[in-house]
Amino acid sequence: MLTEAQAWQALDTVEDPEIPVVSVTELGIVREVILGQDGLRVVVTPTYSGCPATEMIAESIVDALKAAGAGKVSVETRLAPPWSTDWIAEGARKKLRAYGIVPPQPALPDGAQVVRFMSRKLACPRCGSSHTTRLSEFGATACKSLYRCEDCREPFEYFKPI
Repeated sequence: MLTEAQAWQALDTVEDPEIPVVSVTELGIVREVILGQDGLRVVVTPTYSGCPATEMIAESIVDALKAAGAGKVSVETRLAPPWSTDWIAEGARKKLRAYGIVPPQPALPDGAQVVRFMSRKLACPRCGSSHTTRLSEFGATACKSLYRCEDCREPFEYFKPI
């Protein structure tokens, strides 16, 4: 049987299938690890309720924990409270930017998000220019928007704040 710390270490190795540069723990998808007499239970909150990667993430979590020595493992999906981009670890935000995805800005200190009715000017993750244009509200997944830098002409995605 694994300890809770060992379980978290194993979970740190589970990559997000859509953004393999960050782990599911860094994205804040893994909410709890519960050790019980009937095995290990991992509580996850997907980035959005219709996320197509949810099943793959659950399978990867089970595989990683069993490879680390866990016995029975179950994954519980919890939709409330809904996942928030505020749950993304600071280190993951840096990895996202290096990977070419602009991470969302954290919420204000009181937890509020600024509502914008016009597309924001984002700094290009490749050259740093703020001369960027939103091409589409949706990128490869519904949680990202597609932008292009007008200076280096490279496309990039922006992880929308949720």
